[in-house]
Amino acid sequence: MTGGNNFIIFIIMKETVLQKLQSELAPQADAKIDYEGEHSRHQAQGKDTGRILIRNAPFIFTCDQNDKTQILTGHSLVIEGDTIKAVAPAGQIQEQNFDAVYDAGKRGGIVITPGFINTHTHPPMYLMRSAMMLDEGEGVDETIAAMPRWEQAMSETDMALGAIGDITEQQKHGITTTLSHYHAFAPLEQASRLTEQNLINAVSVMSNVSPANSPALIEKIISEHANSHSRLAIALHYLYKATPEILTAVNALVNKYNLLFTCHFAESEQVAKNCEEKFGMRETGVLKKFNLLNDRTLISHAIHVRDEEVKTLAAAGVGIAHLPTSNVIHKSGVFPFWKFFDADGLPYLSLGTDSVISKSRLDLLSEAYQTRITHLYDRTVKFSSLFKMMTVNGARILHLPDRGRIAPGCKADLVFWKLRDRGFIPYDADEPMTLLGNIITHGGRMVRDLMINGRFVIKNRRHQLIDESKLLQQLQEHHLAMRQRVRPRTLP
Repeated sequence: MTGGNNFIIFIIMKETVLQKLQSELAPQADAKIDYEGEHSRHQAQGKDTGRILIRNAPFIFTCDQNDKTQILTGHSLVIEGDTIKAVAPAGQIQEQNFDAVYDAGKRGGIVITPGFINTHTHPPMYLMRSAMMLDEGEGVDETIAAMPRWEQAMSETDMALGAIGDITEQQKHGITTTLSHYHAFAPLEQASRLTEQNLINAVSVMSNVSPANSPALIEKIISEHANSHSRLAIALHYLYKATPEILTAVNALVNKYNLLFTCHFAESEQVAKNCEEKFGMRETGVLKKFNLLNDRTLISHAIHVRDEEVKTLAAAGVGIAHLPTSNVIHKSGVFPFWKFFDADGLPYLSLGTDSVISKSRLDLLSEAYQTRITHLYDRTVKFSSLFKMMTVNGARILHLPDRGRIAPGCKADLVFWKLRDRGFIPYDADEPMTLLGNIITHGGRMVRDLMINGRFVIKNRRHQLIDESKLLQQLQEHHLAMRQRVRPRTLP
């Protein structure tokens, strides 16, 4: 069989999985309940995409071009296609010739924020929820050692389904952009297409689960997926597991294709020790040696780093995905937040959810609150700083300058939160910043509506692209089937 025929079969297989999931999970036409009546904020003039007016929002939270937190009151937004065209006081925008109008001032009002940006996840592992309950005494090294057994039992459909479950849960908590760190590209590409999530698809070039992975895989993906919905990046689980040849190849790919590179970094003392034993230097030194110490690199955890490493990483603009909940659950240690802060590293600090075995629920608001209480013993992390970590900082380190803020020219990734909600009220009407404090401290609510690239993906709390009842049923069935495949391997 020729290579060309192999390529055709490969594409057909991927499309078959995508089409099967789309058919099984798509909402029925009559199930898309929009409630377009007296109680709805949505009023479509024929279609709900195109030119959209978001009218009279009581509060809009964003950051200006200097990263200063802004609170806009009584403003309206004009959306054209996937882009914000205007942000102005409500009375200054003419309300004619819109395809759809969203009344943000109706029924108690809406608070609008930019879509949150999640800089570290492993979405297919959603299917492993309950599979790896952390036993007493188990730490990060034991957990990592157990993961391959489960992941090797997952089919491509399992991985795609798990990713859809993970991403849709993120969306219900206001996350519109996600960096996925995983060993396979296609399942994440399929999930991002079906959910319309903005996805950075970081693929491991070395993997215990997929031993065939190599830097050459990145070139193959680029040649075969020119029109992908997700954006390709490069991942390594740990630097010490790579050879010098692989790290050299990673640097070449980053430069050739302008890709991002991400890896777990100083997650445990053992990881840091392993790197020193293999390379004769700390992980920061390895990044520098292989020309990866720059703003194209994003590292997660970064717990067991020395003071000089903190200064070096911050000065180089290396992005950091802070994962305080995961760090506690796996007893990994405490991220040196204030050392990075004092080294002028705050603009490069972001937040991630990690996976469902590392966090109770996949939202960044609780992760922001965990950040605040984790580092409270030294100083207090301001709510405005936490807001930036969920928005503009994530956009900066992922090189997405048109996301993470609400301003003309930015992509229309918007989160609509119900103001008359226990997560917001009561607040100080004379000091709207108390609203931001409330949503971080007392949040955890689901979004009311969610827009990604100018399209309402969640509308009136219902997902418009995925039937969640069908999804939950499929997740349960596939999870139980995976348990049956894993169980014989775990018996003595």
